[in-house]
Amino acid sequence: MTTPPNVSAAERGGRTELTAEGSWTAPHAAELERLVDSVSTDPALMRATAINMRGIEAFDTYGAWLLERLGRPGPTRKEQLQILDLDERYAGLLEEVHHVNRKPAEPRRAPNPIVRTLETIGRTLEDVGRDFLQFVNMLGALGNALVGVLLRPRSFRLTSAVHHLDRVGWQAVPIILLITFLIGGIIAQQGFFHFRKFGADDYVVDMVGILVLRELGVLIVAIMVAGRSGSSYTAEIGSMKMREEIDALRTMGLDPVSVLLLPRVIALVIALPLLAFLGSMAALYGGGVVAWLYGGMSPDIYIARLNEAISVTHFKVGMIKAPFMALAIGVVACAEGLKVRGSAESLGLHTTASVVKSIFLVIVLDGLFAIFFASIGM
Repeated sequence: MTTPPNVSAAERGGRTELTAEGSWTAPHAAELERLVDSVSTDPALMRATAINMRGIEAFDTYGAWLLERLGRPGPTRKEQLQILDLDERYAGLLEEVHHVNRKPAEPRRAPNPIVRTLETIGRTLEDVGRDFLQFVNMLGALGNALVGVLLRPRSFRLTSAVHHLDRVGWQAVPIILLITFLIGGIIAQQGFFHFRKFGADDYVVDMVGILVLRELGVLIVAIMVAGRSGSSYTAEIGSMKMREEIDALRTMGLDPVSVLLLPRVIALVIALPLLAFLGSMAALYGGGVVAWLYGGMSPDIYIARLNEAISVTHFKVGMIKAPFMALAIGVVACAEGLKVRGSAESLGLHTTASVVKSIFLVIVLDGLFAIFFASIGM
């Protein structure tokens, strides 16, 4: 059984000398740390110029490092502590430790703000480029799978597509109708509140009709679908990736894009225009209810004014955008799902990234379509 370590002090020849005893080894780490800390914080003991190691029973690298730490000069000790009577078999180990970490740490230089800003911009651009390449790669994979389905129609998983169409489309109808109804009512209320100052109540109907059919109807629905269905796609595919189900499909000779991704994207492309149509109708209805109850405009006058203000062109502008927005949401959701690695944190991060990127792309597409339709006079 080894003896616990100990350090004592004694006056010899007009100077303070420390005496070490016991086992200076790793099993006694806690006691050694306390001993060294107590010696390092005691001013009387810090005046010692030597430490006698005759009473040491066992000595290893841990004890050698603590002895070296105790003996090195520092803020409280001006000179190296002299080591006396250390057994020859331990001298080589102490000598090796003595030459470790002798170079003072270099002060940490503050990064140049200009260089740091440029580095941040560069990394951001690199991430954007990588995301763009992954988007194009996924779009190409889906296109390739679609061509395969067109050449071999019986390979298309119709049951899966109908199931996802039910989830993405039919089950989303109540919340879409509710939200778009409220949005239409809010736009109408704000229009009456401000336009009434100028005696232009009739133009509220124009604003509601054109804004809902051309822009807000499809945009609000696309954003809601991105948050509701896009995140669901990413979570489902990511969970399959974590459980190695996608690798199992490849092992069985099946293409995961054709089996898992294509039915989901097709369901989304079919469902979003239908939801956008229903959402636009609900928004117009909400605007009519507010015009009747808040603006004092009868439903007959509202419908007549709406008939004068809008045309089929406004409706077509909104509907043309919907499939492209659905495709962007589906591609981003599937790409982010396949990027999930084997942890719950990764699944959460990529699900969040899927929603954020999908909403960003939807808004960018809406702006690009607005510029395009304005340039061709629609």
